[in-house]
Amino acid sequence: MNALYRRIRGGPAVDHIGIDLHKRSSQICILTEGGELVERRVLTSRERFAAVLGIRSRARILIEASTESAWAAACLEQLGHEVIVADPNYAPMYAERRRKIKTDRRDARTLAEACRLGAYRPAHRTSEPQRHVRAQVAVRETLVRTRCQYMALIEAHVRQEGRHLRTGGSQTFLSRVQELSLSPPLSEVTAPLLLMLDHLNQQIRTADVQLEHLVDADPRVRRLCSVPGVGPVTAASFVATIDQVERFAGAHQVEAYLGLVPREMSSGERQHRGRITKAGNSRVRWLLVEAAWSILRYKKPETAALRHWADRIAARRGRSIAAVALARRLAGILYALLRDGTEYQPTRVRPPAHSDPAAA
Repeated sequence: MNALYRRIRGGPAVDHIGIDLHKRSSQICILTEGGELVERRVLTSRERFAAVLGIRSRARILIEASTESAWAAACLEQLGHEVIVADPNYAPMYAERRRKIKTDRRDARTLAEACRLGAYRPAHRTSEPQRHVRAQVAVRETLVRTRCQYMALIEAHVRQEGRHLRTGGSQTFLSRVQELSLSPPLSEVTAPLLLMLDHLNQQIRTADVQLEHLVDADPRVRRLCSVPGVGPVTAASFVATIDQVERFAGAHQVEAYLGLVPREMSSGERQHRGRITKAGNSRVRWLLVEAAWSILRYKKPETAALRHWADRIAARRGRSIAAVALARRLAGILYALLRDGTEYQPTRVRPPAHSDPAAA
């Protein structure tokens, strides 16, 4: 529920519990229906949660969205409790916490009190299949970045000897290095990197095959791939991040959720908009910006309408701002395709309804 301040009225009396989750240990604060305050510090493990909370009657538990929140919430629900994963950016949830003193015990008490008052905003809990997709994409991204680092280091060593690799893509990098007659010292230095690079290429190809299978199995990802500049990685990442399209009221909410809308500092008659907020999933935001640059750089008939729209912004604000504005528009288009169950049609591209698209 997205109410600014929600109070729970009526219903059976239950204990309210706040848990401040951490990597190794967590702080638990229990506000019983009789007014008793119980505090415990336990190891962050399924066994310890079961030992402390498994023997208690059904309670309402509030935890912050974090790295551990998914498995912890599932574990606590299996113990028979109602679990709310709350948005940590929701300021009213921390109204009872003193700003100058921050400890795990105070944080757990604050969460328990927010749970009792209903002063929280539930965060979306991504489904298990989509969490798996996000993990796959994250692993592939790490492999690709590692490969780029290895390639850059090898090329730097080659240039130090006054040699130059001919231009080409990552798939031809090993063959381009082999074309050069490297000195024995340089061959010795680059040999481990070249060996690891070959292994990385194999792992990236395997990850790409898995993504191709995902595209074939999920019609939503397949539809998004019909958008120019959007490939399997971007489409799968977008679907996994949005998860349930019906939780968004419109395209602008999606754009804000991905941090592609400008910051605003307005008061009275003064209105000021700054750079984009960069809230939400940074990977999807970066992929959308890369897709926008692809549309701007490679002139294709199916991208003419989007490119001309972005070119008008670039003439006034510069190409970098135009790329971000186009990424924001792509987010709206992808959302519409998910919502309507349709594929991209270049002839239906129209100017956006909201005002200045370049304010980024």
